[in-house]
Formats: sequence, structure tokens, C-alpha cells
Amino acid sequence: MNRPSHKELFNKIREAVSAIADGRIAILNQAAVAADAIELGYVIDLELTEVLMELLDEVTPRHYAGTRPPQRSYEVDIQGIDIFPFLLESRRFNCRIYLKFALKDSFFWLVSLHQSKNLKE
Repeated sequence: MNRPSHKELFNKIREAVSAIADGRIAILNQAAVAADAIELGYVIDLELTEVLMELLDEVTPRHYAGTRPPQRSYEVDIQGIDIFPFLLESRRFNCRIYLKFALKDSFFWLVSLHQSKNLKE
């Protein structure tokens, strides 16, 4: 089977939206995400939930930019968990955005959120 399937990606996006809407957000590397937030021009403490909801409203399974099967995280907090990267043109930021997340124990784990540095990321 060629994972993740379209259906699996759709479900992961839906699960991510649900976790964020319920305030179940964890940030893997807070310093990196904060630096990227400054570069993108939003205040992480005030706007992260809004930004994530807007991006996930725009993202579809066709934006998936990861490997098949998905890579598993080597980071301690989400070790062994599938990570899901997406590349999309963001209306909010007027640029190509790289968003990578994992889902663990009903939490949305933000791994990366920044302007895309290249086409493959």
C-alpha cells in the first residue's frame, strides 16, 4: 500500500483541525517556530491558532510534500510518530508555506511552519 492515501491525509487534516479547535496544540521547537512567526509577521501567542486554522482550511491531500510512507519523527516528544509535511500557497502570507505536523495522543504537534525555502523542502 502506498501510504499515506488520499483518505488518510484527509483524515489527518481533519484530526488536526479538531485538535487545534479544542486548544490541543503543542510546539516541538518553540524557538524555531517563534523565529519563523516573526519572519512571517504574526504574533505566535495571539495568532497561532488562527494561522493554523486558516492554513488547514486551505490545505488538501494534494499539498502533501512528504515521503511514502511518511517519515517517523526522531524527536523525543513525538518519537516514532508519523510526520506530515505540506506545501501550499498561502492567501494569508502571500507566499509558499511549509507546514509540518504530527498527531499524538489527540494533540496537534507543530513541527515546522515557515516560508518555503525551496520546491521540495
